[in-house]
Amino acid sequence: MDVSASTSPFSPNIADTLGDVNIFTAAGDPVFFKDLWDQNQGIAVVALLRHFGCPCSWELASALKEAKPKFDAAGVKLVAIGVGTPNKARILADRLPFPMDCLYADPERKAYDILGLYYGFGRTFFTPAIAKVFSRFGALQKAVKNYTIKAIADDKSSVLQQGGMFVFKGKQLLYARKDEGTGDHAPLDDIFDVCCKVPVA
Repeated sequence: MDVSASTSPFSPNIADTLGDVNIFTAAGDPVFFKDLWDQNQGIAVVALLRHFGCPCSWELASALKEAKPKFDAAGVKLVAIGVGTPNKARILADRLPFPMDCLYADPERKAYDILGLYYGFGRTFFTPAIAKVFSRFGALQKAVKNYTIKAIADDKSSVLQQGGMFVFKGKQLLYARKDEGTGDHAPLDDIFDVCCKVPVA
């Protein structure tokens, strides 16, 4: 299990705090965070990508897409959120491709701020975590086959935002992991294990 994952820095009410955050579907419709999954008993994996123009986000989205049937079969809702406008989300959805009904845009990074995800020049370009990307070069190369720089957010400061991975059961946070740097993604096998250990009501 990933030792850098811990729910302890987060308030027990984090789901309520996130609940009224307004983001957008990839189609451009506003949606509240609390409406992304069943807040009573539903299990959701919420993957916060970096921005839609980050090749490492395309790699993570590709891995999520491949794992989606496994999560679906286990009754787990997969939610991917990226920084940028819905039209940038649609570029990723069309060209990767990625299912639009799982993809959301947070142009103002509201959820990222509430979750305290890392931001800054050093985390983006000068962290040892980046070395992990080189070990996955083949997967990255495959994921960016149809990549276009047009997916980069209009707000260029967005490129300094890091992502994270969270698992919720209803409003209970079961797993939380902040990416230490660009390309430092949570292992999806760990995420699936967390979901499968949850007793289904």
